[in-house]
Amino acid sequence: MSTRQLCAQLRQGPYAWPGGYPLFFFTSDGEALSFDAVMENLKSVMYSMRHKLHDGWRVIGCEVNWEDSNLTCAHSGAVIESAYSENMERGAE
Repeated sequence: MSTRQLCAQLRQGPYAWPGGYPLFFFTSDGEALSFDAVMENLKSVMYSMRHKLHDGWRVIGCEVNWEDSNLTCAHSGAVIESAYSENMERGAE
């Protein structure tokens, strides 16, 4: 992912279109970051991407969180919404 692609994704928002599925960013060290964490730390993220650092802020991609209800943001610890997991759990009750 380039810095231009990152900015374009941030402008589009935290949900995929079409479908409205929740998105998250992943870093070069394999961690997940929420949209809020990336927005709040954009200066660090952009610096790490430009200089190809492996400091936990280098975003390398963006994905839909399909089913992982335990996916948390490495920065904030907040749970990252999943597309289907909560619905599947509710249906099993």
